[in-house]
Amino acid sequence: MRNLANELHDFLGKTVTVEGWVNSRRDHGGLIFIDLRDHTGIIQLVVTPDTADSFKLAESVRDEFVLKATGTMRERAKDLINPNIPTGTIELVVKELVLLNKSATPPVNTHDDGERSSEELRLRYRYLDLRRPSMQKLLKRRSDFYRFIRNYMYDHDFTEITTPILANSSPEGARDFLVPSRLHPGKFYALPQAPQQFKQLLMVGGVDKYFQIAPCFRDEDPRADRLYGDFYQLDCEMAFVDNGETVRDAIEPLFIDLATKFSNKKLVINSEPAKKYIKSGNKVPCMPYEFAMNTYGTDKPDLRYGMELIDLTEVFKDTDFKVFKTPCVKALCVKGAASLTRREIDDFTEKARKLGAGGLAYILYTDEGAKSPILKFMTDTEINSVAKLTGAKAGDAVFFGADETAKVNKVLGQLRIDFADHFGLKNPDEVAYTWVIDFPFYEWDEKLKKLDFGHNPFSMPKGGLEALENAKTDADKLAILADQYDMVMNGYEVCSGAVRNYNPDIMFKAFNILGYNNEYVESRFSGMLNAFKFGAPPHAGCAPGLDRIFMVLESVDNIRDIVAFPKNGSGVDLMMDSPSSVDQTQLAELGISLLEDSI
Repeated sequence: MRNLANELHDFLGKTVTVEGWVNSRRDHGGLIFIDLRDHTGIIQLVVTPDTADSFKLAESVRDEFVLKATGTMRERAKDLINPNIPTGTIELVVKELVLLNKSATPPVNTHDDGERSSEELRLRYRYLDLRRPSMQKLLKRRSDFYRFIRNYMYDHDFTEITTPILANSSPEGARDFLVPSRLHPGKFYALPQAPQQFKQLLMVGGVDKYFQIAPCFRDEDPRADRLYGDFYQLDCEMAFVDNGETVRDAIEPLFIDLATKFSNKKLVINSEPAKKYIKSGNKVPCMPYEFAMNTYGTDKPDLRYGMELIDLTEVFKDTDFKVFKTPCVKALCVKGAASLTRREIDDFTEKARKLGAGGLAYILYTDEGAKSPILKFMTDTEINSVAKLTGAKAGDAVFFGADETAKVNKVLGQLRIDFADHFGLKNPDEVAYTWVIDFPFYEWDEKLKKLDFGHNPFSMPKGGLEALENAKTDADKLAILADQYDMVMNGYEVCSGAVRNYNPDIMFKAFNILGYNNEYVESRFSGMLNAFKFGAPPHAGCAPGLDRIFMVLESVDNIRDIVAFPKNGSGVDLMMDSPSSVDQTQLAELGISLLEDSI
């Protein structure tokens, strides 16, 4: 941001013209003070009765009127200095005041001080909400963010290339936005969920290293860390790369520089188990998916704090305690949690139940010893083993999960996050990264009761064609790993990437296993498959999600706050009234008729 104070100090005693919005107006009888605001800051105007026309106008102006003021810059009297703004030592004595435009009473607060308007109002009148200095700063910071990224990519010999917005539908894991074709009735374009196929075709086309800041479109439900509809990612791909490590080594320094240089945050890893996955020369751990799930209960662990899941299954393998007679028993040791009230424990228990647990067993460790309703069901050996393996000390609490492994991981993984929120363990001035690798190539879709791709069909299975041909049972297929990798940042997945499947035989087989024949694959991906027949090089890439990364770097909790014109939590643009109906003429031109119950 420009330093308005320094710039205006250079004009002391000189005639200056400024333009902006009225931030506030104060009438002191013989003098009128106006704080005039633009994107650089605020300057105080002093209007005196000596300038009759300007004084008369100043008497009538209100907040958000647009003014042009010409006058002499001077220093303020010492007793009138405002230390709360950068320009608090100077003011403009107005010779001429011009009204550029009037304003109705703003329905939202255009200042950062005072009560913040509701999100609904701020989104409905976003053009007014953007006038707030904090929003102006975010818009400028986002521009700087893009420049920082582009400079890195250019410095590392990536070529920026744009790819089509009107594309074909493809199974990327989310619903497509479809665009009906007027010239080809009954056929549809799809807005790209990602430029996946195009960037792979660029590799076939001889491009060595490609990138673009790409708009992506997915019809997914919105949430606090995910925008509805459209978002932006740094899409990149590298030719003649047959392993994910090469891509990770190329892009990891950018992530580190964004945290430490662009945002001046501290890079940390406060989880001891994760540190063993840091290879020599790197600052970011690279842990297998299975390790992440078993240790943190999630494939996107926040490593700003520890609190790992401790496996106690062996401790309770012969237990008489009915609740722990399950395939898996794990625990969380929460430092300082012995201070939790009965009501707070009940609240955490209710959260566990909503996640599918039957309840939430616990032990509180106090200066007087361990306390818990479950101690009477446990042997001394079991009690002592729990304390030893979890490292629980006086003041701590241990919470248990007992069920199938997947459910235990899910419940305790979410509770780990909830406890971190409760005890303030998420330091906004810290950034913790980790790569998660070795994802399952296939996964079980519980809704459809069948196998599906774990990420997308364009990744290379580890072991190639042989691994697919040797997989006879569902268990064999679920054991196949993909050469895929995610970057996790403070508990958010901010990047996905993979070594690509550039061999038609492997792609056909990957789809055949899910019940799709070769004709189906040809019909959906003919452009890519035909290209692969002409000497496709091995290639790999990744796609960091820029909105989410910027949200974390700016310590913003709601991703809608870092976008100029976001939709609300229901996917509606309140400002532009979108989505909206279209007239019958437009529908007829496209050969579309609406069902009665859809109107």
